[in-house]
Amino acid sequence: MSQAGLAARAAGRASRNALTGTRIRERRTVMGIRQADLARTVGISPSYLNLIEHNRRRIGGKLLVDLAAALGVDVSALTHGAESELLDQLSEAAVADAEIAAEMERVEEFVGRFPGWAQLIAHQRRQMARLQRQVDAMADRLSHDPALSGVLHDLLSKVTAIQSTATILAETGDLDREWQDKFIANLSDDSRDLAARSASLVGYLDGSADSELTLASPQEDLEAYLGRTGFHIAELEEGGDGLDAALEAAAPALGSQAAHALAAAHFRRYRADAERMPLRPLRALVAEKGPDPAAVASAFSADLDAAMRRLAAIPPEPGAPAAGLVICDGSGALLLRKPTEGFLIPRFGTGCVYWPLYQALGQPGRAICEPVMQPGAADRSCIAYAVCTPVPPLVFDTHQTLQATMLVVPETLARDPAPAPPVDVGASCSTCPAEACAARREASVLRGVF
Repeated sequence: MSQAGLAARAAGRASRNALTGTRIRERRTVMGIRQADLARTVGISPSYLNLIEHNRRRIGGKLLVDLAAALGVDVSALTHGAESELLDQLSEAAVADAEIAAEMERVEEFVGRFPGWAQLIAHQRRQMARLQRQVDAMADRLSHDPALSGVLHDLLSKVTAIQSTATILAETGDLDREWQDKFIANLSDDSRDLAARSASLVGYLDGSADSELTLASPQEDLEAYLGRTGFHIAELEEGGDGLDAALEAAAPALGSQAAHALAAAHFRRYRADAERMPLRPLRALVAEKGPDPAAVASAFSADLDAAMRRLAAIPPEPGAPAAGLVICDGSGALLLRKPTEGFLIPRFGTGCVYWPLYQALGQPGRAICEPVMQPGAADRSCIAYAVCTPVPPLVFDTHQTLQATMLVVPETLARDPAPAPPVDVGASCSTCPAEACAARREASVLRGVF
């Protein structure tokens, strides 16, 4: 995050704490209590209370507790205000566009005087974030999707064939009836095929389930199914041998034998991880120490990459974000994608070269922990854990095959604060607005937009 963004966020928090007196005055006025009466109740002079209510004296400790009790509210209502969530959203908007010098020290005054306008700005900020995610996903798909490229090529071929046939029929006046019938039949067949392929393309772009069966890759089929289960396979938990049951449950969502083979391999590895790190003691450990792969690996005598996979498979608490997971092979190609709040993972191609995932890939055996933040994520930084290991384990006289694993934990889930400011990383070059990046491979479609 930029220095301007950090300053804006700090100013917003300081403003909230500094205006406790304003909330006291507003609450007293609403309840119809005179200033002198409230001062007498808490044992201070009216003049001192007047200074507090005009934010000229700091307040805390027993006096704050007594004032909250006299006004019939919780202490947090006076220190943070009922509009805390709206203030957080406005602070995020200021952080995301730090080039504009928003008066963060007056944000609470703005919310208090113009709550409707404040809600409108917060709503537009949420809409912009949602639209940015949609643009990111669509641009990534248009740039890298091999299935889409193939379908568009087929559509162009069909249109060219229809155009050629129609030109022959229109410009050749002495065609035999037999040839006319053949050309008309070809025109009809190509038109029906074009309509069917166009409908399939529209369904694919809309993300419909039917189009996934015909256009999605085996990896996408598996990831789509795992996404619906939260990457948690209940049939394989608690040491049970539910491999057949898990495959049977996933079968309707897997559109090919290749997808079934990928699912079987993933489920076998999941079962081995679950047997080594059972869910109940794992949950207890995470409740005590947080989602720390090193703590999990040590407690269960497991490898770090297995601990990362296991942590990503734990169902999150209600309302809490789940941890994300990315796995790549030695070429950098992404083998498994589980996104999380605040960290976009491209659907096609590779990710940002500055991800800890790729740092680990170049340094096998080294465990990396680094806070990261993507453009547009506002105040939502993450902590990324990454490690690279040989797959299968090293043996003599064989080629070494590497696989890197990265666990992405939203900072809100971490027990300890990040050890350093987050590193700015992208999702992919095509959707990253950092124009001056030395590692850029292609121009961004978001140039000058966000």
